Amino acid sequence: MKRRFAGSRWLALLTLAILSLSLACGKSGSSAPEATLAVTLTPAAGSTQAPAVGPFTLNVNITSAMPAKGVTIAVSASPDGSSATYFTSTASSTKASNDYTITNTPVGVICVVKVIVTSLSTSTNTFTGSYRYSAK
Repeated sequence: MKRRFAGSRWLALLTLAILSLSLACGKSGSSAPEATLAVTLTPAAGSTQAPAVGPFTLNVNITSAMPAKGVTIAVSASPDGSSATYFTSTASSTKASNDYTITNTPVGVICVVKVIVTSLSTSTNTFTGSYRYSAK
């Protein structure tokens, strides 16, 4: 009879170990990885716009799934080759479409608008784009 008791004890311990491992290896509540940010700029990223009279508008459109906590959109404008900005805007958003009006553009100078979109859920998930324009 002692053998039967020892065998039952062994079986109970084995069952407990398997149950513990299966719970530990199951879903831990983590969700699927966040989609890589896909963004469309209007005017298009990488483009050079013909000289124009303002207003100078920009649309930042998030075309990928919106991160759970939204995004931060940072827009800056400066003369090409200069780090001195004349326009900056940083704001959080949960909207797909975001509109900006670039102000204080110097006349007759080629300028660069730089846009950085960063997920508020995953800080390494970013988009960076820029385009060139000038005021006449």
